Amino acid sequence: MVIDWQQRAQEKRSSINALLPKEYLIDKVPSAKEQRDVTGKYIHQFLTEREIEITETSADEITKHTVSGSWSAVEVTKAFCHRAALAHQLVNCLHEVFFEAAIQDAKKLDDYFAEHKKPIGPLHGLPVSLKDQFHVKGVETTMGYVGWIGTFQGKKNTGKEKVFESEMVRELRNLGAVLYCKTSVPHTLMSGETRNNIVGYTWNPKNRNLSSGGSSGGEGALIGFRGSPVGFGTDLGGSIRIPAAFNGLYGIRPSTGRLPYEGMANSMDGQNSIPSVVGPLATSVSSLRLVIMALLSQEPWLHDPMVNEIPWRYEQEKEIYERTGSMRDASKVGKLVFGVLKHDGLVSPTPPVRRAIDMVVEKLEGLGHEVIEWKPPSHEQILDAGLKTWTYDGGEDIHSALELSGEPLIPQIALYGDEPAEQAKGSDIAALNVTIREIRKEYMEYWNSTKGLTSIGRPVDAIISPLAPFPAARPEKYPYYGYSMFVNLLDYTSVVVPVTTVDKELDKVDIGYKPLDDIDKAVYESYDPEIYEGAHVSIQLVGRRLQEEKVLAIANYVDSVLQK
Repeated sequence: MVIDWQQRAQEKRSSINALLPKEYLIDKVPSAKEQRDVTGKYIHQFLTEREIEITETSADEITKHTVSGSWSAVEVTKAFCHRAALAHQLVNCLHEVFFEAAIQDAKKLDDYFAEHKKPIGPLHGLPVSLKDQFHVKGVETTMGYVGWIGTFQGKKNTGKEKVFESEMVRELRNLGAVLYCKTSVPHTLMSGETRNNIVGYTWNPKNRNLSSGGSSGGEGALIGFRGSPVGFGTDLGGSIRIPAAFNGLYGIRPSTGRLPYEGMANSMDGQNSIPSVVGPLATSVSSLRLVIMALLSQEPWLHDPMVNEIPWRYEQEKEIYERTGSMRDASKVGKLVFGVLKHDGLVSPTPPVRRAIDMVVEKLEGLGHEVIEWKPPSHEQILDAGLKTWTYDGGEDIHSALELSGEPLIPQIALYGDEPAEQAKGSDIAALNVTIREIRKEYMEYWNSTKGLTSIGRPVDAIISPLAPFPAARPEKYPYYGYSMFVNLLDYTSVVVPVTTVDKELDKVDIGYKPLDDIDKAVYESYDPEIYEGAHVSIQLVGRRLQEEKVLAIANYVDSVLQK
């Protein structure tokens, strides 16, 4: 008997829902019209005061309690399992639920602490959610593909089904983290929205008219909902930073080779011109720092051949803290220097994004820091080169995965057509790699040249840039990735920082704006202050390659400035 893809998808969807404890079910899930924002006070009605306290504590603060034994791992884990279950019912953000296994793992941690009077590691008792690219024992990795259900990455009888674990999963367990769920992705991973034929569309919990982002959209929605304190996503064209920005979170796109990707599922695996990278999303910069430091303590370069041997560099962040601490006299070399990219020459950011950029610039200049206009080499050549790497195989990998079940491609992935196209030749790929290297060199020298544009003779420390032209995408209205993708091609480090929320009175439509082209027009027309009211608005801070410690320190400082 042949089972069609819809039935297989429905069975998988039902199996996910069946794993949500009955006591966590919501009697009537409101529509977006009835309840646009399901965070904060709305969700509090379903939680105890103690659960609210735990789930609204950041990861770095949670670990202060769990590693000291003042909070039990079981209590913390149960609180996040409850809130994650609520999140899934309201925004469709989970692919795999393994709460019972997580509670058993948490109990072992509590037993260890009781016996040894010390934690397993720096993440002892910390719940961590994972994008559905990570392999975790006991559960599947479908990556949103119906054809991957019941397989290992689309293949049957490999011996790896539900037993193989990704390298980072092993390291997180060693550090004492508690893994409890895997989150939704768009099948193929190649979209800034999250939708697939298994769980449907993943909505933004702050504003359910909007997308939670992609491709780590389940992570963004879950953490934005506070159903997880910290989680890991991946980023090929913005897929960590987009969900972080759309959901008012902090997220870092590290440079290639900083954190271990070994043993994770992926689309177009082996495309190494612009590799996908893995990194965390969280509710504070300190939480990002915590989990990256912890992972580096595991020496991932000994277990992943693509990871550089770079332990945590305290000197990078120390330099920033020393310079920002000497702001009593802004004439000193202590001040920071920023470049601000207000427009990339291709697509205009919408009013709320422009206001967020201006807010950051005004705050920093008011404290004596220097901000210069960023006028880099053409971003159009960056976008053109980057998009070519997405189609090296003509869509063969993606269409092969879809053919396993016969499911259709979601509309957001129209780039790949109805069938595979002609593949790039080896000489074409080599030529594009040369072009990418030349673009990186040109951009590097432009960055170096900015020391001649600043009053203190230092090049720019970081770029203040939009992450997307809008606060979040409306369904099927994400036509432009240039603001996120330039970072990937250059292999720079970037951290997203939330700034404000959309105010329909302040962020009015630009009457009379004349778009530069059809894509600029599509972005302009997608913005509606009524629909966007209350949505998060964020920016990204971009540093040079492999400057994770420095950019996190800058992000921490900028965030503290915005909170004042």
